[in-house]
Amino acid sequence: MLGSTMILLIKDPPKVPVYNLEGEVIEEIQLPRVFGLPVRKDLIRRAFLSAFTARLQPKGRDPMAGKRTTARSFGVGLGMARVPRIPGTGRAALINSAVGGRVAFPPTPLKRIHEEINKKEMKLAIMSALAATSIPELVKTRGHRIEIDKLPIIVSDDFEEITKTKDVKEILMKLKLWDDVERAHKGTKIRAGKGKMRGRRKKVPKSFLAIISNHNAPVRKALENLPGVDVTTPQLLSILHLAPGGVPGRLTLITKKALELINQKFEVPII
Repeated sequence: MLGSTMILLIKDPPKVPVYNLEGEVIEEIQLPRVFGLPVRKDLIRRAFLSAFTARLQPKGRDPMAGKRTTARSFGVGLGMARVPRIPGTGRAALINSAVGGRVAFPPTPLKRIHEEINKKEMKLAIMSALAATSIPELVKTRGHRIEIDKLPIIVSDDFEEITKTKDVKEILMKLKLWDDVERAHKGTKIRAGKGKMRGRRKKVPKSFLAIISNHNAPVRKALENLPGVDVTTPQLLSILHLAPGGVPGRLTLITKKALELINQKFEVPII
């Protein structure tokens, strides 16, 4: 997966504390080697465009739109423009300058809108974006509000058993993550234009990303009620989660068990 040159560039990942539900440090662990990879912003940007454009639905006009008419040119010598006209009425039709005529250059569903990328490049981009979550400077550059110097934030597995959003709020306040959720809430805007009527009424800034070990864990629904918060698992982790807009350095909360799964999925060899 990784070239030898990339492996040689790996630095020792930092040690981070593990917090319990009271916000207290219970131990300190070494992050997996994937968090020591160099941050490839160019590759992350390209991978984001690939994942984003893969979700776009092709759109185009009916090839026969504006052409379903009996209009034809009457020829020369009649003192009128030689455009296609409807027999009997003499009304211009078919051409793009006529009312109800065809469009000169309509959008076509054959346009290639998906940015292609190799599977190994996409995986490397995800690994590089994971490494960016451990760099406080990049996280602050994205606009997140953090008061902790050692990232990502690792919590005990008890966090996954929480069922109520109010309990999650108390824990996030103890972990000093609630300010970032409030930032997303205050930054929520009503979208301009017709998108308001098409299922995307609000524009919500991205808050922190929660990575849990099991998609069916009770805390998933509790977290999804919070503005700007995304929840995923190591198996479903994508570049859209780690680098929204193609910008790496998202504030991330990971449970201890999910961190072990990340290490298994994105294992970096030692040479």
